[in-house]
Amino acid sequence: MRTAVVKRLSVYGLVVLAAVTLFYSCSAPLTNGEVDKKKTVALIVRMKHGDYWRTVKLGAEMAAKEYERNLNFYAPDYEEDAQRQLELVQQAIADGSETIVVAPSDEQVLRKAIKLTRERAIPILVLDTVGKDSAVKSYIGTDNHDMGMKAFEKMVFLIEKKGQIALLGTDRSKANAKQREQGVLDLLPREIEIELVANENVPSDKKQISEWTRELIRKHPQLKGVIALDASTAIGVAEEMENSGLRDKVKIVAIDSPPEVLEYLQEGIISATIIQKPLSMGYLGVKYAVEASNGEAVPSLVDTGTKVIDRENMFWSENQKLLFPFVK
Repeated sequence: MRTAVVKRLSVYGLVVLAAVTLFYSCSAPLTNGEVDKKKTVALIVRMKHGDYWRTVKLGAEMAAKEYERNLNFYAPDYEEDAQRQLELVQQAIADGSETIVVAPSDEQVLRKAIKLTRERAIPILVLDTVGKDSAVKSYIGTDNHDMGMKAFEKMVFLIEKKGQIALLGTDRSKANAKQREQGVLDLLPREIEIELVANENVPSDKKQISEWTRELIRKHPQLKGVIALDASTAIGVAEEMENSGLRDKVKIVAIDSPPEVLEYLQEGIISATIIQKPLSMGYLGVKYAVEASNGEAVPSLVDTGTKVIDRENMFWSENQKLLFPFVK
């Protein structure tokens, strides 16, 4: 009798096990299908490498997870490759993206991206570039004019409102650099004892930046400060100032916070840097992309903000989070 009961229970158990297995085998494709049906936001930036764009991507991934969207990331290998970026815009549209969030390499890429998305009624949002095209749902990024003003104000403080300064940048053709330059120039007349002895577009090559800096020092031995409009210029200038033994004589105010800038900042060769907030940029790009796709109103212009970082505040906890977003 006991043996018969055991056999019946064993058979019953096998039936139940088979039914459960069948249920989950049928359910699994449905679950995967639901995941696949999640709408997709395309994030297209200027370059796949570099801490700045990695941080933008991290912010976008955080928002995609929160708003339950797939995020497809597209970027060329080189920031100057505008043609490749335009091809990636086309690829993102072909991939069925619900919305496009793009940080355009140049004005031509932006114009074509707007045209392509308008034709297909796909909402487009723009990062790291300011504009007024009504087809763009939202421009999200840094107020570069304000960034330039902050750099100048910090330099005024560092040199105690008196002395010769230089303004250097490697790419004045880009709107961001022009706006930073204009921010400096707009405040310059207020400081009658500060003289701008050089305002130059220097080569992007590190060696050439060093050579140009040596010539600047030779021509202007009383130089008290250099405002660099981008990180690569700041790094080249800082290296030459260190090699020339002028680290304590000439103040350097940089833009952005790659590792080399932070190293020179910690050593006191760079006096301050004005940082952007790429994590916020990426997060808000996806957040507003989702809202726009849902037919909600989103702000047409969003300033993600900047902050002045120097040796005194670079180790404050809130600034460490901005400088090292990948460190938990």
